[in-house]
Amino acid sequence: MTHKFKVMNKSKLDSERRREVLPAKKILDAVGIKRSDIVADIGCGIGFFTVPLSEAVGDQGVVYALDIEKEMLDDVENKMLEYNIKNVRPVVTQEYKLTLEDGCVGVAFLSTVMHEVKMREKFLKEANRILFPDGRIIIIEWIKKDCDYGPPADHRLDQDTLKRNLQRTGFKEITIMDFNEYFYIASAMKK
Repeated sequence: MTHKFKVMNKSKLDSERRREVLPAKKILDAVGIKRSDIVADIGCGIGFFTVPLSEAVGDQGVVYALDIEKEMLDDVENKMLEYNIKNVRPVVTQEYKLTLEDGCVGVAFLSTVMHEVKMREKFLKEANRILFPDGRIIIIEWIKKDCDYGPPADHRLDQDTLKRNLQRTGFKEITIMDFNEYFYIASAMKK
């Protein structure tokens, strides 16, 4: 079952608890985001990962902050002003039509987005479309189980389903690993 995160709950996207269980810098180090990468932060929300991504890619890199909600991107723009960030490009997008050109990013980064997507393969094909020929996708998702934090288990996406979705949409070298008791990280290369 999919559900959409409500903008009115956006304060939940940056809490002490979320920073504890989803440590952005540690995750970006683990997945190998590096200087000069060009990253699409798809479904960026209020910029929980956008700001750390901006720091990780440095002045030579670019982060496209994509979200379907303008109100979320307003928060990203405020953070850009507050932290004097110059390498982030906020983009209002559509769910199944990302507002970027073909082959323009090296990394498609999605954190807790896929469990909200109804037509996952259509969505993943669109993420694949914007990747460089040697690009990769990184997906952080909730482990499919009930626990004391996050959405109920029936709103989560199990790893095997995500792997099949990636295989069917032009990805190879798929790896999926548990990050902690709440999240797993999937990564794959464009075929």
